Amino acid sequence: MTLYRFEVITEDRQIIPVIIAAENNEQAFELVEMELEKFYLTLPPIEQIVLYEKKKVKNGGGFVIDNDHNRYAKY
Repeated sequence: MTLYRFEVITEDRQIIPVIIAAENNEQAFELVEMELEKFYLTLPPIEQIVLYEKKKVKNGGGFVIDNDHNRYAKY
């Protein structure tokens, strides 16, 4: 199992962090879309889904989510 960290960028440049556990990359991207559909009543227009980081999970693991995206590259 792999833990995936995605950043979903909307057309209005909002960044939505999404964490997914999946068996492979294809399943992970599909699950991002499914989770977004479950979370939002009206899905925001998505510009891109970026795979930001991934880690193999055996005995545990995680990601730190920093809300200050201005320190990183702008999309």
